[in-house]
Amino acid sequence: MDPKANALNWFEIGVSDFERAKKFYESVFGIEMPVMDFGPVKMGMFPSEPNNGKVGGAICKSEFHKTGAGGGLIYLNGNPDLAIALSKVEAAGGKVLMPKQSIGEFGFSAVMLDTEGNAVALHSNK
Repeated sequence: MDPKANALNWFEIGVSDFERAKKFYESVFGIEMPVMDFGPVKMGMFPSEPNNGKVGGAICKSEFHKTGAGGGLIYLNGNPDLAIALSKVEAAGGKVLMPKQSIGEFGFSAVMLDTEGNAVALHSNK
């Protein structure tokens, strides 16, 4: 692995109810998630530009995508201020597990529980 490259180059968040999860993430972030089917995997794509060196990802429903707060923790981009997205979590059916907190010179973070039981972190610079 190149130390100058992103350690994370793709992420997938497992979901059990695809439409409910899609609505949750679209509501919280004010986005539209195009749907793609790759054989047995149904994916809702987060906005991204291919081949630009930035991390992209999707929500995924398949037999091997698991849900729940016990898995790895990913940080989604909450810029410009994660408080905006965080304020929409409960209305969209999720729960704030850890409110916005300072992480010093690295900005701010928070953790939410999505509609599928996944603990997902948010990060922003302010």
